[in-house]
Amino acid sequence: MTKTWNKVKEIIKKDPRYSPQAYQFVFEALDYTTNMLGKNQHKATDLDRHVTGKQLMEGIRKYSLKQFGFMALTVFIQWGVNQDADFGNIVFNLVESGLMGKTETDSRDDFKNIYDLKKVFDDEFKFDGNFDVRLSLSALGIKKR
Repeated sequence: MTKTWNKVKEIIKKDPRYSPQAYQFVFEALDYTTNMLGKNQHKATDLDRHVTGKQLMEGIRKYSLKQFGFMALTVFIQWGVNQDADFGNIVFNLVESGLMGKTETDSRDDFKNIYDLKKVFDDEFKFDGNFDVRLSLSALGIKKR
């Protein structure tokens, strides 16, 4: 793993727009996506493991909601990720460094206009579960008016 992080540090020297955490997250989201699609990371050929940009973006959406919930957009902004195309830049930085592979048909454009981060992670966010905000406020000592 040290070799990988040394390459990530080199990427960041060349392209400081994104934090190391953004790169780590993309690796984790790729693993999540391949599992979600039933693809085995340890298959013999790259094509058996390959996911498209659109598939990865869907995996990123699901994984980030699972990991960060309503904080996903805030986390992404802290990492320098402001739009879907930023994930394409991260992926292709990893491809160019040899840490990820691609097919001849893959491009950065595969990550553009997939979804609007603000819309998906803010405007359309829905809390799952049974939360009673009134109880939470009273637990904080805030009285209902």
